[in-house]
Amino acid sequence: MSLVLVFPGQGAQYVGMGFDFCEGNERANAIFAIAEHTFGGGLKEAMFLGPEETLKKTDYTQPAIFTMSCAIYEAVKEMFAGRVAYTAGHSLGEYSALYAAGAFDFESGFKLVKRRGALMQEASSVNKGSMAAVLNLDDDKIAELCQKASSAGYIAAANFNSPGQVVVSGDTAAIDAGEAIAGELGARRYIKLAVAGAFHSKHMQSAADGLKAEIDGFDIRDAAIPVVSNFLAKDVKTADEIKNALVNQITGSVLWADSIRYMISNGADTFVEIGPGTALSGMIKKIDRNVKVFNIDKVADIEKITI
Repeated sequence: MSLVLVFPGQGAQYVGMGFDFCEGNERANAIFAIAEHTFGGGLKEAMFLGPEETLKKTDYTQPAIFTMSCAIYEAVKEMFAGRVAYTAGHSLGEYSALYAAGAFDFESGFKLVKRRGALMQEASSVNKGSMAAVLNLDDDKIAELCQKASSAGYIAAANFNSPGQVVVSGDTAAIDAGEAIAGELGARRYIKLAVAGAFHSKHMQSAADGLKAEIDGFDIRDAAIPVVSNFLAKDVKTADEIKNALVNQITGSVLWADSIRYMISNGADTFVEIGPGTALSGMIKKIDRNVKVFNIDKVADIEKITI
């Protein structure tokens, strides 16, 4: 068996997330306490009680998902000790993967995530945009969709999640124009996403520049376990490789399907999703139905893990 731990990104959040781990596990509770203090108060309330509108704000969402994912990892890490071949995370989830791989301590990672969220929020307010998930079009037709919709503004493929699931990002007018074009090209669905901006596109360049200017101020070290980068779809280990990948990830496409295939080609056969929701588990099953996939979102999920 070759085991991979994967961690979800923005969009997986929900009111009540992480409450049972916080209440029922001492190590998870310690992670929540550090997060609450470092955030300045109010994060746990948003996570456990809402309202949903607060939790959807990028500057809350990103720290919340990182906190829950790391708290669960702390609660269950003995189950996987010495058995993890890779870690990986979808977009924001890459920070949780880096934490699990030992690239930084929780407080350093939390501060980095908090700064990333703020920079992306700032970029979104300057370059307003949106995103949409396109189902059942191959990559060539996605390229055709973007080319045709570009008459209305900037649009590009942002997330290659799984066969038949690609997210496009760009100017709202171009995203709106893409809906009719997607239908003409045979898409099964075109789902506009409730996000603050055009993530993983050139509209995030100011956020990438900001992170690049500040990232040396954070304590990042070589990873003890290879972490597969969204931007490269291959593993990184050194501190410099990690920093470059995190900066490039902000404007680059999320190559999730290629990342999963890369790990499978190198022997990975069992994946455990750690954090809110089951989105990554569904994607991985679509990429390769021969691998084992589990998820841990609630305390009760731990009993379902058979590895």
